[in-house]
Amino acid sequence: MRTALSLTACLLFAASPLCAAERVECDLLVVGGNESGVAAAVQAARLGVPRVVLVNDIEWLGGQFSAEGVGCLDEWTVYRGKRVSFPRSGLFLEIVREVRKRNAEKYGRTNPGNAWCGTETIEPAAAAKLFADLIAPYRNPPPGVGRITYLRSWEPVTVRTDRGAVTSVEFTAPDDAKRALTVAAKLTIDCTDWGDVIRLSGAKHSAGPDLKSRFNEPGAPDGPLGADRNEMNPLSWCVVLREAGKDSTILKPDGYDSRSFAELDRTPPFAEWDGAGGIYAKAGWSVYTHRRLVDRRHFKLAPGTEATFLNWPVQDYPLYDFPKPVADALETLEVGASKKNIANLTPAQRSVVFADAKLHTLRMLYHLQTKVHDRVGDFPESFRYMALTDEFGTPDRLPPKPYVREGLRLEALYMLREQDIRAADRNPKWASSMVPDGVFGFQFNIDFHPTRRKFLDGGNTGPWVYVHTKNRNWHTDTDRAMLPLRSLIPVELDGLIGGSKNIGVTSLVSAAVRVHGQMVLCGQAAGTLAAVSLKHDLRPRDAARTWERVREVQTLLVRPPGGHPGVLLWPYHDLTPDDLPFEAVNQLAVRGIRITPGHTLDFDAHESVQRVELAAILAAVADGFALPVPKADGGVGAADWKRLADGLTDLGLRPSKALLAEPGQPLHRGELAVALWSLLRDKDEHLPDLKTYLQPGGDADGDGVPDLDDPFPFRPRNEQK
Repeated sequence: MRTALSLTACLLFAASPLCAAERVECDLLVVGGNESGVAAAVQAARLGVPRVVLVNDIEWLGGQFSAEGVGCLDEWTVYRGKRVSFPRSGLFLEIVREVRKRNAEKYGRTNPGNAWCGTETIEPAAAAKLFADLIAPYRNPPPGVGRITYLRSWEPVTVRTDRGAVTSVEFTAPDDAKRALTVAAKLTIDCTDWGDVIRLSGAKHSAGPDLKSRFNEPGAPDGPLGADRNEMNPLSWCVVLREAGKDSTILKPDGYDSRSFAELDRTPPFAEWDGAGGIYAKAGWSVYTHRRLVDRRHFKLAPGTEATFLNWPVQDYPLYDFPKPVADALETLEVGASKKNIANLTPAQRSVVFADAKLHTLRMLYHLQTKVHDRVGDFPESFRYMALTDEFGTPDRLPPKPYVREGLRLEALYMLREQDIRAADRNPKWASSMVPDGVFGFQFNIDFHPTRRKFLDGGNTGPWVYVHTKNRNWHTDTDRAMLPLRSLIPVELDGLIGGSKNIGVTSLVSAAVRVHGQMVLCGQAAGTLAAVSLKHDLRPRDAARTWERVREVQTLLVRPPGGHPGVLLWPYHDLTPDDLPFEAVNQLAVRGIRITPGHTLDFDAHESVQRVELAAILAAVADGFALPVPKADGGVGAADWKRLADGLTDLGLRPSKALLAEPGQPLHRGELAVALWSLLRDKDEHLPDLKTYLQPGGDADGDGVPDLDDPFPFRPRNEQK
């Protein structure tokens, strides 16, 4: 038997698999090394969780950024009628800054890609190193900071529970069933690709479409569901290519049929585009420029550096109604497996699906290198002269993982649903449900890639093409919203927190909460919830029911330790973590105290506050903190410091000496937010009796809507303030 000392020594070589069957104990277990899992582990360590164990099924960390090969970051939003990057914050902002720094060191440019659908690009191996470097400081941390032990090449096989709580997870090595690992933890975060810990634990969950009868979503199917019960956002096996300077046409893949890729015969393979006009400029749309990683020619970089990757609709792989060879192989492994949702398949069964998805991608690449090339002739950066990169270290030169858009969904204390985020048009405003327990802001269309296939020769044999459906496409508009803390917590089981895509959202909403930045911030929020729960020896559900703890989670997100950038909770477009009023604006907004009027997406810190606006803001303060109602101000024009001082006095608050010393100074939004938050940060909010809050049947505000279905559990009229 190993001694405790030898086990510790083995664990200190953290990137190496354990030497034999072992048991490890920790405070927090994070399962899954994607971008969300790494963020959860890092945030928990930064917040002082002493022993964090991060377990991954492969060697590479970073998920979409690296192992899935999605090196052009998806983060667009619509702002003032144009597509631009969504405002970055928190750990995602740290990562983007590091991406830009490393690109500058290598290429002399922070943004070398000139990609059509994103401003930031990073190559897969570089991303994997970035994420490995992100956890490195926590392998041997300074006092007061937690230690991260990273264990790779382990798949979860069993989840143990005791008295309604997850207590440990058992793993096996994919390449050696005799090797086993058990990790016992006070709390576990599931950041796996398919929600395997949630599924194995027995926690309530779902996968596939939600019926309209469940959440009353406008875009949900009426049912009943047949084979389409497994309809999900498809996976894609990405292709990363680098210029080779010679014919690099791959061997003709088995089963190639040009009819499957007829769309590519009508699509520009290449656009002569230097990035002018910004992302989504019409002139730059082509298969090649769509997600170009390095634009050598326009930036005059060294030969051999040109790189792109492919993530085009024709390579999307629907996750039900499988081709006959795939269905037969699944049935050989287990009778009925071909009719299961992919989230409920074993890793060995999923590998059958993955193999066919890879083959489909290679067929597409072959089509680009042959038929498309022959159609248009030689052209700059022709796919014929682009070779599969060797940086993944895989035998087929493809990424070790597919790009996963949708997996299992946790049944949580609140399920974010379509009507919470859906917009009236393509110019986002504030969502109808800007929740009081928001842990990060987001906005992305309900964006489904093709979810169905049509076999061209009948039956389920031979070539097929994708089918995009009416209610599952990429054109359902959304407003700017927030993910509730409640959506990370199982409705029943304890000891478990959702992370990555395994969170409390409906299938429709999952299509809007799945891209790089959102997943990093989701992990950061989960890690923060875990740290607060462990610090106070609370179950996560009790932390969510204790409003002081909810605010503690939000404070640690908005103002993390060590000077790291804060997380944008209320997603103003022009508010950055470096701005002086950042904390105050976010903290006030989640309390229903908004400094800006209407639906403006900008905070405009230096904009003058009007007297009528100040009166409404002070009334919201009085309502939220049970303070005396200030005197009505029916005046017009701009407010000054005296108006603010008088209003604060009416509220029973003590205005600062600065306001009294220069009463005629004009009042700006930023300084109003800072002044208010300095006086309110230590005051108790006015809340209803929380004894039954989030309990089965509980209705804290008595509005007839149970808390578990109420986005505004403390507002009887269920509307924004």
